[in-house]
Amino acid sequence: MTGDTEDVTVVARLRVSFPESSGRRLKQWLAEGRVRVNGRVVRDGRTPVGADDMVALSPYGQPVFPDALRLIHEDDELLVIDKPPGLLTIATERERTRTAYRLLWDYLAAGHPPRRPFIVHRLDRETSGLLVVAKSPAAKRQLQAQFAARTVERIYIALVEKSMRAQGGTLEGSLVQDRGLRVRSASQGHREPRAGTAVRRAITYYRVLERRRDATLLELALGTGRRRQIRVQLADLGHPILGDAAHGSRRNPLRRLCLHATRLGFIHPTTGTPIRFESPTPTAFGHVGSTRP
Repeated sequence: MTGDTEDVTVVARLRVSFPESSGRRLKQWLAEGRVRVNGRVVRDGRTPVGADDMVALSPYGQPVFPDALRLIHEDDELLVIDKPPGLLTIATERERTRTAYRLLWDYLAAGHPPRRPFIVHRLDRETSGLLVVAKSPAAKRQLQAQFAARTVERIYIALVEKSMRAQGGTLEGSLVQDRGLRVRSASQGHREPRAGTAVRRAITYYRVLERRRDATLLELALGTGRRRQIRVQLADLGHPILGDAAHGSRRNPLRRLCLHATRLGFIHPTTGTPIRFESPTPTAFGHVGSTRP
């Protein structure tokens, strides 16, 4: 339907086009994502429209993106989301429902046509920031090949204990994961890994963004993508991440792990175009530790 009236809001245009529909029905259409202005879903009936704008009612709704996540990008092949701290990427034996995967499953399953998510990589429960999730097995394989080849740009921001002297450097060593999924350095405590235990090389590059009296803000780039490598390597350096009690931190000023995945760059699996996404450093990170004079 087109509009040649002088109505200036979406809901007013809907009233003209559907005079027999109640206000409650109009609000329901908006909430379900069935109303589009020039092809774009609009949920707020107060949205202004001009006389030349096309207001249309779709036969089905647009799924509502889960409130617990922030949508950074979505296309036919993938989603990029901003995960909050405290939320698992995928299920564990202890937690099977409250995960980013479950939330995205419900969102994609409600679409037209229904889809499903495919996990490409993970963030720790305590870590916030950017995740890319595929919408097809082919996209998942292509993206995971990039992660395996170490061509994906993965940048983190961390707030660590004490003022770090060095301006930057490379953290390199070997990590061991035990049967309880705990990760440590292979040299920790001078204990030799048990026979058959996987020992994996881990490389992280870091640079200081800001020194404070009792903390340092770091930017970190992954050379390898081992589980918990940033947390273990910074703890071994004597600068555990604030809030990381599992790896020796004695302070938890924000009641969360102060680690955030801030940048993610890769080649789009179908277009071949390099793409990059940013998630700003959490504002609260700037409030911890007094700045140096």
